[in-house]
Amino acid sequence: MIVQKPGKVTDRITLLGRRESCIYHLDGGEEAVLLGGGMVPIIPDVIKQIEAFNIDEKKIRRLVLLHSHFDHCGIAAFFKKRWPWLTIAASRVAKELLAKPKVIENIRFMNQLLIDGDDMRHTLQSLGVEEFQGITVEEVLRDGEKPACGDRTLEIIEVPGHSPCSIAVYVPEEKAMFTSDAAGISAGGDIFTAANSNFDTYQQSLEKMAAYDIDVQLAEHYGARTGKDAKEFLEKSIAAAAAQRSLIEESLDQTGDPGQSARDLTQKAMKVASSTFLPEEVVSLVTTQMVNFIHKKRQSSGE
Repeated sequence: MIVQKPGKVTDRITLLGRRESCIYHLDGGEEAVLLGGGMVPIIPDVIKQIEAFNIDEKKIRRLVLLHSHFDHCGIAAFFKKRWPWLTIAASRVAKELLAKPKVIENIRFMNQLLIDGDDMRHTLQSLGVEEFQGITVEEVLRDGEKPACGDRTLEIIEVPGHSPCSIAVYVPEEKAMFTSDAAGISAGGDIFTAANSNFDTYQQSLEKMAAYDIDVQLAEHYGARTGKDAKEFLEKSIAAAAAQRSLIEESLDQTGDPGQSARDLTQKAMKVASSTFLPEEVVSLVTTQMVNFIHKKRQSSGE
């Protein structure tokens, strides 16, 4: 089953936010955690949903950022201010990136584009949402660590490839894998391969996550999957990544020009991505990064 509307995914996991920008509340009994940082425009939705779903804010002790891209850390600063007891957690690399002035400025700029695009400036200002000035990561999460969330366990898995700072979280009691974008982005019946930073480690990370016993797969774009849909998602993503890599190799063989290959493959990808929130500029950026990675690897190996 595919769950895209806010509400229960399992008895202990609740989807919050919007279809295109999901975060998750994991109920550990005596305490709870939010997984995923979402986009700035979902802040009013999350506030309403917390009340509608009778979520106890005081039990939420940790917000885990699964990577540092602007559309996955938008709510962190606001809820840290609203809930001073909240601990912001992320990978070591994410902590370093989120402290860099260039990264802070890029997130601030992209946030403003989202806010202006949704015409939400006055709504967010009325809630006290401030212009992005950075995020202080207070807890560094490392591969293999298993911090507790009440009677639930958060197994940390480093899964670079989409970004160098990506982590996934596996909750064994739920057989739930929180993948963020490290497993690709659902696009209708297809999966958009998002190997932004390193295609090799992206594919390795897919295999790493697929080795777990998964009954629930939770993405930050386009919802969660349970049962058969969850079990099959990573295998489909592995196949999609292999197919995308072959397309890039074939295009480079034909054009000999990474720029032309990136443009051609962007147009092909838009036929899939047009059913998602991904604008052509983002698809072009990701595709160009993947093409350049493989082109440079071919050059270094003498192909």
